[in-house]
Amino acid sequence: MNRDKRRTEPPQTPADTDILMDMDQGALKKFSSMFSSLQEKLHRTKRSASDPGVYTDAAPPAGRSHSGQLFFEYLLVVSLRKKRNEEGYEPHITYQFPKREAMGRLQREEEEKCMKAAHLFCFPEGISWAPLTQYKSETFSFVLTEVDGSRRNGYCRRLLPAGHGARVPEAYCIISHVACFGLFSKIFDEVEKRRQISKAMIYPFMQSLREAPLPSPGNTVTVTSFIPDAGTEIISLTRPAESWLEHVDFRTLFRCLSDEEVLMVFAATVMERQIIFISEELSTLSQVLHAVTALLYPFVWQHTFISIVPTVLIDVCAAPTPYLLGVQKSLLEQLTDHTHLMIVDLSPGAETKFINRIGDEESLLPAKLKEELLTQLSARKHDASTEELNRLVSEAFLSVFVRSVGHFSQHFRRSGNSRQFHKKSFLKAVDHKSHRDFVKLFTQTQMFDLFIQEEEAQLNPNVFFHRKVLEYHERKKKEKTKTGWVRGVVV
Repeated sequence: MNRDKRRTEPPQTPADTDILMDMDQGALKKFSSMFSSLQEKLHRTKRSASDPGVYTDAAPPAGRSHSGQLFFEYLLVVSLRKKRNEEGYEPHITYQFPKREAMGRLQREEEEKCMKAAHLFCFPEGISWAPLTQYKSETFSFVLTEVDGSRRNGYCRRLLPAGHGARVPEAYCIISHVACFGLFSKIFDEVEKRRQISKAMIYPFMQSLREAPLPSPGNTVTVTSFIPDAGTEIISLTRPAESWLEHVDFRTLFRCLSDEEVLMVFAATVMERQIIFISEELSTLSQVLHAVTALLYPFVWQHTFISIVPTVLIDVCAAPTPYLLGVQKSLLEQLTDHTHLMIVDLSPGAETKFINRIGDEESLLPAKLKEELLTQLSARKHDASTEELNRLVSEAFLSVFVRSVGHFSQHFRRSGNSRQFHKKSFLKAVDHKSHRDFVKLFTQTQMFDLFIQEEEAQLNPNVFFHRKVLEYHERKKKEKTKTGWVRGVVV
C-alpha cells in the first residue's frame, strides 16, 4: 500500500510561563503544531482493544499516593489583567495546583509548556475584553496533543466572580488525561459554588478530588468537602457505564443542525476535508467538534483538530491540509479564502447553516445508506438521556462503516510473520455497486490507511467494531435463510 505518512513539526515553545505574553505572534502560532495529526505510534499503542475511541493513560506523574488513576493533573486559575502601556487585557495564570515548587526540575519544565498552551484557550478572544457587570458562565473543552502523540484534555469554566461593579471574568482550567466532559462539568459546578463564597474554598475541594481514585466506568466515588454555614458535604461523582462516549454529548450537534445537515458534515469529514465551525459560544464549538469526530468510529481523525481556535492562531485556517476547526463568529471576516472549505454556522436562527461548501456533500454517501441512517436517527426520543442518545447516534453512524467496509477483515493474507491487506480484492468484494464509489474514495483517506496498518500489526484490535460486523453478517445470513425457506414453501 502507498501510505501517506504526514510529518508534523514538534511544538516550539519558550520555557518560562511568565514571559508568554512577551512572545511575538509568529512564535505563538507554532502552538498549532501541537494539534497536528496523531502519530502512528499513538494509534498502535494507545487505543483500547475493548472500548471504541478510548486511549490508555500516559505515565502517571510522580508522587501519586494511590494505585488508581488521578481525576486531573493540574488546576489553573487564569485571570485577565490590563496590558502594560497598551489597551486591552491579557490572560495570566494566577494560581496553579499542585504548585510548581512541588515538582522536579524536568517535570516542571515539561509542564510549563503545557501551561503556556492551556491558558491561551481559556481566553481565546485575545485582548478584546472590558469589565462586565453580567456574564453567563460557560464550560468548554480543548485537546492538547504533545509531540510524542500523547493527549491531554483541557476543561474550562469561565465565570464572573462575585462582587459589585464592573469586573472581568476569570477561568478555572483543569488539565487531565481523562476524557469525560460530563464528569468535569459537575466538578466545575462545585468549583463555581465555592468561588461565589471564597476562592480559598476551592482548593481543599480540589485536593480531596485529587486524592480520590478515578472510578471505573459505571462506578461512583464520593468526595467530602466542608463549606462554611453549610457544613460537610458529600459529593458523588459517577462515570458513565459506556466509557467510549463519556467525552461526547450529541445533543448540541443535533440542536444546531438538522439530521440531513449532520449527514453532509459527516460525509465531508469522512472524506477528510477542511471544515470550519462558527459559533459565538465556546461551549457549542467544543461540544460539536468532539461530537463530529466521535461519529467516525472505528476510524480516527488524523489531521489538525482545534475545537476552539485562539485569535493568535487564526492563520491555521489557511493551512493546505485537512482540518476540523472551531472559530468564534467575530473572526469570520478574517476567513477571506473560502476555496475548498466547508464553513458551518452553528448560530441559532442563522439564515443558512452552510456559509460555504463544495457542493457534492449530499451525494457522497450512497443513497441507500443515507436512507437507513436517517431512519435510525428518526427513532431517537426527545426525552432520551445523554447515554441513550449517544448509544443510538453512535450505532447509527457505525452502521455506515459496517455495511460499506465491514468485509475488510476477509482480505488479509499471511506473509511470514506479518499480515498484509489486499486492497484490490477488498474493493472488488464490495457488496453493493452503489457503495463502490464511496468505498473507493474512503480507502484513499489517511484514517482508513492507519486503521488498516493497525489491523495489520495486531489481530482484531478494534474488537467492538469486529463484533458489530459479525452481528451484521449473522443477521444477513438468517434473513437469507428465512427468505429461502419462504420461497420454498410458496413453490
